[in-house]
Amino acid sequence: MTGGHLQIVVCGAGPAADVPHLVKAAQGRGWTTAVGATPSAMDFIEPQPLEILTGHPVRSTYQSSPGTRRSLPATDALVIAPATYNSINKIALGLADNYAMTSVAELIGRQVPTVIVPFVNAALAARAPFRHAVASLREEGVRVLLGPSYHWEPHLPGNGNERQKLFPWTVAFETAAQLAHESRPAASGHA
Repeated sequence: MTGGHLQIVVCGAGPAADVPHLVKAAQGRGWTTAVGATPSAMDFIEPQPLEILTGHPVRSTYQSSPGTRRSLPATDALVIAPATYNSINKIALGLADNYAMTSVAELIGRQVPTVIVPFVNAALAARAPFRHAVASLREEGVRVLLGPSYHWEPHLPGNGNERQKLFPWTVAFETAAQLAHESRPAASGHA
């Protein structure tokens, strides 16, 4: 699928600083993008360059700038990356305690094709709440890129900086684009 709108939500983890890779991958295939961020992600990203790159403000609060839409734009796919242990558990439970999590809850509720790329260490990933959250999200139709079939595993505690360099930004976009293509009605005439 070429073209569409990709909503991106970044969480507070090291790879968040590299989200321009995801934006550029999408734009290279004719997609528009917008970035939302959890409050803690704001410490990891540079909003102004992202706003220039996407043409949209980076939203992290319910407050909007004058002239900015308060509602979400029509969205063809959603990528949450990097997704932290905390955010994945919140999403699975339907907790919407900040703008980014409310946006995610709404888009999943609208059945927008959704991809989550966790960035968690193996100790956190071994916890029952996390395993249950991933299973619950998958049951709801969310594609969680985690495990051998996705070539993306939790990193060892203390090794996040090294693992960050391998974060699968392009795979995240390609998966979201494929899901968006598959979700379009055959009669829509889109290729």
